[in-house]
Amino acid sequence: QVYLVESGGGSAQPGGSLRVSCAASGEVLPLYALGWFRRAPGREREGVSCIRSADNATVYTETVKDRFAISTDSAGATKTKTIYLQMDNLIAEDTGVYYCAAIRFDTCDAPVFPSDYLVSYWGQGIQVTVSS
Repeated sequence: QVYLVESGGGSAQPGGSLRVSCAASGEVLPLYALGWFRRAPGREREGVSCIRSADNATVYTETVKDRFAISTDSAGATKTKTIYLQMDNLIAEDTGVYYCAAIRFDTCDAPVFPSDYLVSYWGQGIQVTVSS
């Protein structure tokens, strides 16, 4: 079992910044990569960013590359950690519910990510709204 609890988020104007956090824990946590997904109104859920447990390697979807940064407070594979998604230069299209997820086999490689077919655990989701 992996437990995921998101926090942060909220509202910002276009061009502004927000940060979401995910407190992750579980005996098997080192076996999973952690990722951020989002669901915008009227759209399918999409992968945003992913970080591997083994080496903290990161992956970003093209629409957020150079604007978002994923990070963790943990070096190496541990049973508790917090991951962060720093979101800068926000645009209206970033609006949505953001979900933290645990991805099997500790992989962020395509096609596993940005798809969600190997996600085993989800957080409850947190709202991010970008509006003027």
